[in-house]
Amino acid sequence: MTLVAILAVAGAPWWEIGRYASYALIGVMIPGTLVYRSLRRTPLTLVEDLAMGAAVGLVLELAAWAVFSVLDLRGWVRLWPFLVMLVYAALPALRRHWWVREYPQRAPLAWSWTVAGVVSFWSLYLSSVFLQRNPAIPTSEGTRQYLDLAYQLSLAGEAKNHLPLHLPQVAGEPLYYHWFAYAHMAMSSMVGGVDLTSVSLRYAIPALCALAIVLTATVGWRVSKRPAVGAVAAILFFTIGEFNFTDPVTMPFGTQATFVIWHGMSMIYSWVLLIALIGAIGLVLLEDKPGVRAYVLAGLLVAGSSGAKASSLPVVLGALGIAGLALLIAYRRIPWRIVILGAVALAGQFFATAVLYQFQTYKTGFALFGQLEPYWLPLANHPRGPLTQALISVGVFGAFLLNMELRQAGIIPLLWRQKLRLEPIQWVLLGGGLAGVLFYLTIHQLSGGEQYFARSGFTFGVILSGWGFVQVLDRAKLGRRGRLLLGLGAAVFALATVLIQLAYAKPFVPHLPRYRPVLPILEWAGALLAVGVVVAAAWLLLRRRVPALRGRGGVVLLTAVLVAGAPGLVMDMAKSERTPNGGAYYNIDLPRSRVLAARYVRDHSGPDDVLATNVHCVGTLPNGKCDPRSFWLSAYAERRVLVEGWTFAPRIGGDNRIPFWDQALLTRNDDAIAAPTPEKLAALRHDYGVRWIVVDDQGGTAYSVDLGKYADLRYTNSRIKVYELR
Repeated sequence: MTLVAILAVAGAPWWEIGRYASYALIGVMIPGTLVYRSLRRTPLTLVEDLAMGAAVGLVLELAAWAVFSVLDLRGWVRLWPFLVMLVYAALPALRRHWWVREYPQRAPLAWSWTVAGVVSFWSLYLSSVFLQRNPAIPTSEGTRQYLDLAYQLSLAGEAKNHLPLHLPQVAGEPLYYHWFAYAHMAMSSMVGGVDLTSVSLRYAIPALCALAIVLTATVGWRVSKRPAVGAVAAILFFTIGEFNFTDPVTMPFGTQATFVIWHGMSMIYSWVLLIALIGAIGLVLLEDKPGVRAYVLAGLLVAGSSGAKASSLPVVLGALGIAGLALLIAYRRIPWRIVILGAVALAGQFFATAVLYQFQTYKTGFALFGQLEPYWLPLANHPRGPLTQALISVGVFGAFLLNMELRQAGIIPLLWRQKLRLEPIQWVLLGGGLAGVLFYLTIHQLSGGEQYFARSGFTFGVILSGWGFVQVLDRAKLGRRGRLLLGLGAAVFALATVLIQLAYAKPFVPHLPRYRPVLPILEWAGALLAVGVVVAAAWLLLRRRVPALRGRGGVVLLTAVLVAGAPGLVMDMAKSERTPNGGAYYNIDLPRSRVLAARYVRDHSGPDDVLATNVHCVGTLPNGKCDPRSFWLSAYAERRVLVEGWTFAPRIGGDNRIPFWDQALLTRNDDAIAAPTPEKLAALRHDYGVRWIVVDDQGGTAYSVDLGKYADLRYTNSRIKVYELR
């Protein structure tokens, strides 16, 4: 109910919320749950069936979208969930999956309230940084919006109308990209009957986040056989942010984990499928005789992950590779279940690389410590001695671990206590966490893309970290009162650190020396360490007089370490609250007039119509050149544009300094708008399928009023004119 209330406050109509919820239930969860129940052998709880079923439903939805698109039957795509239901109702062998009367376990009350609390907190966070900052439809000419939101909407519009997908901003340019999340958005609109803009900017991201939280809690429970492990993992994943001490909060080693969720939903979408895949791997490794169905389930989720995010399957392969090697060394026999899972994941990765990405690398290359090196490199005119350089390098590496990996500290006591004698599923979880970090430290991509490997590794690491915390908690043998005091102490510590950061966190000043951005992390860690030393000394003195303290110091210390990143999300919210229009990230102007004109084109054009425009730039670069990241027309019109912006074309890889590769085409586009003749416009219509021309008289390249002589003016407002070619 918290999530529904937040959506209503953000301006979502009740009837539209109901439509989207109905689609999530009927179009995703029910068919997915039926298929999941027929593939998993041992039930656990109803909530696991529904959560894993929703993840499977996302994969089935992709298959339905592809089939109906290839057959050009998009108008009939609403039937696909009912076809699945019909099969499960008609066949006696499958009919039993409609209703499971008895589950071996019930969700503990504490687990349920914890998960509900995490969902509520996370929804409030999204409301602050995303929903309240980005109206579905701009409210004025001064509205600002984060740059990438229009781009993700344009991809969803492309998926709604075409297969294979092209880059909507450059008609005819193939899209070699992880686009499965945007096909999900398209299906939510086509099947659910919900406006695509609302799906993108209101419903999909909060819904997927809630699903990811529940999945983390249920998969953690399934693989560890401990409900508490899943609950702690959900807390670590979705309430603890990056460890930092700056205001506004800065991200020296990437972007705030939460930020990468809403600015482009491929991250959260991939997390849902990746967490579910961990659950499927757990079914294979934990069952005495998993059977073929368990591998089929894993294969389905691998297929969905292949195009969800390019960072997903490499981390899965790394996890399985590390686990397989460790088990081979430990038992001196081939771990065939790991090998088979690895082969399935490798097939999925090959499909992604060869078919979806067409071997496009997006300028990915090998660079050992490439993301850390800029912080420890000396200036050319300020040489350092070897000892100073070593200290700075160690400090930067330590800051990285504190900033990005602190929430996974629970892994350390688990490894220590079990002396590296881990269960197969624990090796997989450890391997995934390590693989994410290793990829981050050895791969370089434009715009910090390597961070997504580390964030894919989070899905593995937080579960194992939660597992380690629960082991330490068990060893402390706390009673109900003791656990309550520990929880209250953690809450007080988190609140204190939040208040301290709100009052005293340092402003970020990106000046030389290069290592300066990491200093607040180290200084804050040093301050907390000093406090910890004092508390530890007092603890050692007091435990002689208070026997209840004996053997409990470890769990108190680990709790404090895991909670130390709690201010990250609150600081992110505070930053957004201080920037009321558009949030606190890289925002651009999105005038209401532009969006209304684009939506007019959407409502009056055909899916195959191509648009032309005189707007290509969102501003100018320091060198005075065009910054070609304009996506608003293709986004809100849900149509391809002959040439709009081109920065995100695969052949460019996100570098906005690179000029358009076909200058002749760009010149032809702009010349037809600036100096129109019947011949030029007819050529655009004949050669490229252009039917509509959208011009902005307050931005963009020059245009001529003579367009009205050769094309029909269909729409006009304060700054935009829309012409239809005759």
